[in-house]
Amino acid sequence: MADSVEQLISVPVQELPERWRSPDRAAEIARARALHDRDPDEYWAWVAGRQRWTRPWDEVRTGNLPNFRYFTGGLINVADNCVDRWAEDPATADRPAVVWEGEPGDTRTVTYAELARESSSLAAGLLELGIGKGDVVAIYLPNLVEAFTAIHACNRIGAIYTVLFSGFGKDAVAARLKVSGAKAVVVADASYRRGKLVPLLDTLRAARAGLPSLEHVVVLDRTGRAVELESGEVSYADLVARHPDGTPAVPLEANDPAFLIFTSGTESTPKGVVHSVAGFLVGTWANAYWQAGLEEGDVYWVAADVGWLTFPIQAVIGGLACGTTIACYEGALDTPTTARFYEFCERHEVTKVLAAPTVLRMLRSFGEELRAAHPLPKLQLVTVQGEPLDADTFTWGLTRLGVPIVNAYGQTETGSTWTYPVTGVDALKAGSAGRPLPGHGCEVVDDDGVPVPAGTKGNLVITRPFPTLARTVWHDHERYLSAYFTRYPGKYCTNDEAVLDADGHLWVLGRADDVINVAAHRISTMEIEGVVTADDRVAEAAVVGVPDATKGTVPVAFVTLLPGADARAVADDLIRRVGAELGGYARLARVYPVTALPKTRTGKTMRRLLRDVLVEGGPSGDTSAMEDPGALDAVLAAVSTAG
Repeated sequence: MADSVEQLISVPVQELPERWRSPDRAAEIARARALHDRDPDEYWAWVAGRQRWTRPWDEVRTGNLPNFRYFTGGLINVADNCVDRWAEDPATADRPAVVWEGEPGDTRTVTYAELARESSSLAAGLLELGIGKGDVVAIYLPNLVEAFTAIHACNRIGAIYTVLFSGFGKDAVAARLKVSGAKAVVVADASYRRGKLVPLLDTLRAARAGLPSLEHVVVLDRTGRAVELESGEVSYADLVARHPDGTPAVPLEANDPAFLIFTSGTESTPKGVVHSVAGFLVGTWANAYWQAGLEEGDVYWVAADVGWLTFPIQAVIGGLACGTTIACYEGALDTPTTARFYEFCERHEVTKVLAAPTVLRMLRSFGEELRAAHPLPKLQLVTVQGEPLDADTFTWGLTRLGVPIVNAYGQTETGSTWTYPVTGVDALKAGSAGRPLPGHGCEVVDDDGVPVPAGTKGNLVITRPFPTLARTVWHDHERYLSAYFTRYPGKYCTNDEAVLDADGHLWVLGRADDVINVAAHRISTMEIEGVVTADDRVAEAAVVGVPDATKGTVPVAFVTLLPGADARAVADDLIRRVGAELGGYARLARVYPVTALPKTRTGKTMRRLLRDVLVEGGPSGDTSAMEDPGALDAVLAAVSTAG
């Protein structure tokens, strides 16, 4: 029996066919890698030189982990780079910046010139309300054009924006507003999701009690209901209309805080990490440029929620900094029918898509007949991130969609994905996250911080700073130091397990707390899920560890099946298969076939809820981030029926 990690990483390298190659991008990344080899700071100077500066920097970098700064003394504005410079150029002023579609089917296209005017007018409106440099503005919006204008209005005047996931309930919203000390919120009256109205303004109003710092609420009338405004609330449309001349972009020091985002950790107090003005701009430009291979003529759909860090990285900042047309969709990808994903791509001639691996699994579960009916000839790339990518899903996307599947890895704290195969250049491996990009460095180490050999599981650490790495935790720098730099001094601890293979490809196995200990054997849930999803009757799977009196912990699988599969036969086969391939210690204690898995809107499976159902009989924490409450009901029913 082969070791499970050895099985996982032993897949062959897949060289890109000629039709997927870009000689120009290959030459460019070769030069970038040469700069990195000489001095990683030279690479970052090259990237920074692709932006427009009001004043050049004095030094590329000062300091090291955990205390570092980039482009010290340089003055720059993010909105100027993402919006103004394209709006001022006659060749790009009328290029669509955002092509938007709402779940009900309404559409809107905004050019770079139009985006510049509206974001500038909103920025002037914020100044009218007394919002200025250093003030925090919360963005509580679904995927709308106004999410772009609100973020860049903040960038324009030096306000610090924080994006709240539009699926959050009252308590989650209140906690983040309290910790951030937000002075203003930009909110929609409601959004559309699965054919229903999500009452964002009502939720915010319920959350406002006990928040003395929150002075202003800017209300966007998304639904056209003309909701009556209350004290402290102002109409988005009126605020914009009052300032047709807008306001100039304010030059900001490169290391000023720009973006505050809360991690999805388990702590009772939300942890807001802070990204800098120039660091976030420079790093996200590079991220979008290399990962998506953005070029003139692309229509880039970031199929994620604006509240997921990926959306600001790849769409609002990185994508616009590349001068790309961004496709933006408000609702659920399977509403009103399972054809919505394909139809959106067709309507807007999407060339490149970024999503969570779950989206590919969803498309696969919809069946081959639907896929064959929508061949998507314009599509050139699907890139995925946010959770581990299994080999079966990778292979399905590669063969059935007929485009490269680029898998990337990063975290909220890293502010970008930093390891992946460069689009149009690098060979692919089913499930790996490629190799680190120029300007980045990492190691896989044992519990004592000693690097482990290739093919050996260990703890993933980052060994050098880079511009998008978070600089602190909001108002709690000690928490930043203790969370990320205590275990391995001088290195950033990702708290993820990983393995480097003999080809230098990185495989991220998941959170260290998703590693379960069965009778003194440690195994990642991803390793077990890889075996489960290799069964061609399984659409997707989630494995969790639950307490066992004899073994301490045992793995349990929840699976969704493809049409026509016999649930009992699949469950029996999976139990035998996992035991045979990984060893008796990894044998599944139970398999629960379900109709759906509980997920966030970003596509991440909520394994915590699955564990809660098995151990506590139901969810024990906040469920407001869940995409479809019916999925939790399906899990509860499956467990109850099984007895």
